[in-house]
Amino acid sequence: MRVIRDATLADGRVRDVRLADDGTIDVVGEALDGETTIDADGRLLLPGALDVHVHFRQPGASQKETWATGSRSAAAGGVTTVVDQPNTDPPTTSGDAFDGKEAFADDSLVDYGINGGVTDDWDPDSLFARPLFALGEVFLADSTGEMGIDADLFADAVARAADAGVPVTVHAEDATEFDESVLPRSTETRAESDSEPGAGARERDDVAAWSAYRTADAEIAAAERTVEVAGDADAQVHLAHTSTPEAVDIAREGGLTCEVTPHHLFRSTDDYEELGTFGRMNPPLRSEDRRERLFERLVDGRVDVVATDHAPHTRAEKDADVWNAPSGVPGVETMVPLLLAATRETELTVERVRDVTARNPADIFGVESKGRVAEGYDADLALYDLDDATEIAGADLHSKCGWTPFEGDAGVFPEWTMRRGAVVWDAAAESFGDANGENVRGSDQ
Repeated sequence: MRVIRDATLADGRVRDVRLADDGTIDVVGEALDGETTIDADGRLLLPGALDVHVHFRQPGASQKETWATGSRSAAAGGVTTVVDQPNTDPPTTSGDAFDGKEAFADDSLVDYGINGGVTDDWDPDSLFARPLFALGEVFLADSTGEMGIDADLFADAVARAADAGVPVTVHAEDATEFDESVLPRSTETRAESDSEPGAGARERDDVAAWSAYRTADAEIAAAERTVEVAGDADAQVHLAHTSTPEAVDIAREGGLTCEVTPHHLFRSTDDYEELGTFGRMNPPLRSEDRRERLFERLVDGRVDVVATDHAPHTRAEKDADVWNAPSGVPGVETMVPLLLAATRETELTVERVRDVTARNPADIFGVESKGRVAEGYDADLALYDLDDATEIAGADLHSKCGWTPFEGDAGVFPEWTMRRGAVVWDAAAESFGDANGENVRGSDQ
């Protein structure tokens, strides 16, 4: 057996970790014996992160990302489990579509889950017959893939998931609360109203118009509605990419769990000038004041999970005006590095980073073998040197899209990452392991 010697755990204890031959952790203790030794030399050993919100774009948009490139990016960022969302082409709304996506997932270096989606023509019977990680993200407003659904279908889908014992992840934006006054007008409308006082005020082409259009009130209203629907169905519901402190509070008070993204924690509308349309996503960036209050909730424990909503697009696709650029940014490789770097300068602790990236997502979604450095758990591990922060550069990352909204920020990247005891990323050698990722819910293949 191999022993990782003198590793500092998230709580500050220095321990040895012995790995069993079956890819699990045999024991965590002191002065452990082993056939071979990996010297951690006091560096930080964390459980591999579970990113419960990624878009690896296959099938349908492999120019943006693939399971091979996306999972490499995950491994290089200390993420050992990813959960892919359903808005692919075709969308994952039937058993056949699930099977097709899982065939692409054979290329994954890391373990994975696959979520099912809801549309007007979804096939819940065949979908729930598959090993779903969760239902969702269920879109309450259109985003990439145009899978927004109405209130009646939402309530029905949540009830069906509850009956099937499947958790639900919700994209909470209420399109009726979008501010259409900032939308560009058609040529005809413009010609008819040019003589009206203040007519030009309706037409905006600055990037911040995206945040003005998809309002904070839209998320808050949808979060309140989601609490009602979840309560009526007695369903387990998780709010995805919560961008406002108000929605975090609504989720907590309403018995839901929630996630926030690194881009909502580390970027705000103040960054639009630098980011341009590369900072357009759904839900959009919020004010600096809201960003700060969201970060406070991460620090004090009100945020359950940090997940990336890793949604890459090519540079050419993003290089468009605000109304035509696609929404989404990459993030799976930079999530843990950004959070660990933040522990050096803020009140965020390493234990909180461990909880929101590993322990909590595993507990919330019932992935019982992951999320802890403890006996019997999968040896999904990543080793970090907290004294070795580097500058994030898109050119150094491994996503196919080749850019990042965190260019120039500090990040603490893993020296190596293990999935079930096998090294899938070695930073010193700049090498990856084999594509042996497994579905954490089991597989029909």
